[in-house]
This record gives sequence, structure tokens and C-alpha cells, in this order.
Amino acid sequence: MRAILILLALTLLGGCSSDEADDLESTELQYYQAAQSALRASNYQEAVRRLQLLESRFPFGRYAEQAQLEIIYAYYKSQQSESARAAADRFIRLHPQHPNVDYAYYLKGMASFEEDQNFMAQFLPLDPSTRDPGAAKDSFNDFAQLINRFPDSPYAPDAQKRMIYLRNLLARYEINVARYYIYRGAYVAAANRGRYVFENYQGAPSVPEALSIMVEAYSLLNQKDLADDALAVLNANYPDYRGLNRSGELKDSESVKSNERSWLNIITFGLLG
Repeated sequence: MRAILILLALTLLGGCSSDEADDLESTELQYYQAAQSALRASNYQEAVRRLQLLESRFPFGRYAEQAQLEIIYAYYKSQQSESARAAADRFIRLHPQHPNVDYAYYLKGMASFEEDQNFMAQFLPLDPSTRDPGAAKDSFNDFAQLINRFPDSPYAPDAQKRMIYLRNLLARYEINVARYYIYRGAYVAAANRGRYVFENYQGAPSVPEALSIMVEAYSLLNQKDLADDALAVLNANYPDYRGLNRSGELKDSESVKSNERSWLNIITFGLLG
């Protein structure tokens, strides 16, 4: 039995040595073809390994720049968001005039865009506007850089659509925070959040609700002039807003309604329901 184990260990060591020798003797083209094969097979970890070996062994070779670009994609597809963004930043810094540098900007934005698509979100109807908006902000800024620098890029139209989604998501996040502030009695903070949405997320569906929050918060602060101004803007721009009654006044507090928690909301600690 001992002899069999020793023989097996030597065989494995020999196999590893053989693989290492094959790697050392491989040409740049062979490295690149092996990486492409791994990408086609969706074996992204192996693709990353091959592309890293290619770049380290042939840093000034024919495929070095392409390897640096494709490793961003491999990291992104393997859900290594931080590595994908770091690789994208490196490529942009080293090759700012590369004909495909817009692709690096796009992948950097996509890595942040999908970062918070965690395992639970695939199976439960979680509201993305209740999660940390850090990745969404990063993605929005990355896509904005792409569009500003390369407005004619083939990736610009998709980036623009994703920016609209992210704008709406970020606006909704601010609304959730503002509602929480009203619930906690922090009316100044709530009014500031509402004003921030109104000033920075024009076009988002949450803008009229931001104005209604300002009306509510200023009313609770006994700032009648400010409340009337916000209400006038709301009536002038969003007369069909569901929170207005026929006389143009706000209906019952949306914050009070939001605090009527269902059993599902209670047992999931506010994640659902």
C-alpha cells in the first residue's frame, strides 16, 4: 500500500512538472490560443491564469496589450469585480490611446453594475434601492466617463440605458432614506434629501415624491413658506402626482402609510413586503 502511494505521488509530481515544462516551452501564440480556448469554454479562472502568464513571459509581445484587455473581461465574467476594475484602471492608464480603450471603460462600469447582484437577489424579490448604493454610484460614474470621452462608442447606447436605470435607482434610494428620516423625526435631513433628489436626479420617477417629502418635512418644521414653495413646484410640474388631492394639497402622510408593516416585512426585517 505504501509503495502504491509513493508511486501515485511521483506520478502527480511528474505530471505537474510536465505541465510546468509545457508552460515554459509554450510560445506567445500558444498562450494566447489557450486563453481563447478557456474563454470560449467559460473557464474564466484558467483564462485569467493563461493571460497572466502570457503577459509576464511576453510583456512586449504581440498579444500583450490584448491580453491586458481580455483579462478584464475574464475577471468580470468570473464575478471578480474588484479585480476587473483594477485591471480596467491599469489598462486605461497604460494605453489611453488604444483603439479599444472604450471597451475597458465599459467593462469597468459593468463590473460595478453587477457587483450587488448577489446570490439571494437572484431568488428573492429584494428591492435594489434599499441596498448600499456605492457600487451603483461607481457604475454610473464609469458609464458617464465612457459617454463623455467616447460618445460614438458602440458601447455608449447600452451605457446610456444603464445610466437611466442607475439614476432612477439612486433617486429611489435617497427617497427611502428621506422617509426614514421623517419617521425618526429628523425633518431637516429629510428635507435636504428631498431637495438633493430634485436638484440632481431630474427626470427620475422619484422627483415628485422628493418634492412631497420637502412639503411634508418643511410643514413639520413649521416652515410654511418653504413648504408652500415646494408644493407650488409640485403642482406646476406634476399635477397628476398620486399624492395630491383635488385641491392640490398633499394627501395623508406617505410616511405614516409606509409604517403600516405587513407580517412579511416584519419577519424579513424590512427586506420584503
